[in-house]
Amino acid sequence: MVQSPSPDLPEQQAEQPAQPPLSMEAHIPAAHVTLEGHFVLPQVNAPVVVFAHGSGSGRNSERNRYVASALHEAGLGTLLLDLLTPEEETDRGNAFDLPRLAQRLTAAEAWVHRQPQSLSSPVGFFGASTGAGAALWAAAEPGARVGAVVSRGGRPDLAERRLGTVEAPTLLIVGSEDQEVLEFNRQAQSELQCENALEIVDGAAHLFEEPGALEQVARLASEWFARHLPSAPAIDPLDAGTTATDPQAGP
Repeated sequence: MVQSPSPDLPEQQAEQPAQPPLSMEAHIPAAHVTLEGHFVLPQVNAPVVVFAHGSGSGRNSERNRYVASALHEAGLGTLLLDLLTPEEETDRGNAFDLPRLAQRLTAAEAWVHRQPQSLSSPVGFFGASTGAGAALWAAAEPGARVGAVVSRGGRPDLAERRLGTVEAPTLLIVGSEDQEVLEFNRQAQSELQCENALEIVDGAAHLFEEPGALEQVARLASEWFARHLPSAPAIDPLDAGTTATDPQAGP
């Protein structure tokens, strides 16, 4: 005969409802400026992809937001940000200042790892145009905590002298009609020593505006990041907040 549970025993805890995704504006200190961005995290310690846009683009780019939404559906977080201030954007040469852009990407990665909900999140970079060169430059920094890189119509050749030291698995995505950039990517791929792949989207030009082209980019990027950015074990943000130390905080 099966006995009923004793009324003195604690009731079995009901399964907790899923928490809504975290969505917040980000203000990221980087040297003498503050970078503006938008941070989305589907769940605690989910992998996070930091976007590095090219010249003339930013956190409000429709193409980047579309790719970000696909990453969210795959369970990945995103940090869309402007790597240049509005004043800096008036000088197009700043978009080719890879050391500066890479330093700001490193600051963005550090910001992600200072947030209580993403202390242990694996981080990847998604770079477009000149932003792809900056992403690879940052990934080659000693001690870089970058798990994967994806380049969309990028200029990885701009980081040529550092490509051989990139360790993060790197995916290069180029449109078949973007002939000059395709050649740049083929040259860059020959320099990479890490796991890498070159995907050519048939019929697509530089901006992937052709029907179905951007959908292919989003699918390829989602698969690459999902494969190379394994989810970290969840940590209660309240518990994490009692032990984590902000590297920018005073004693």
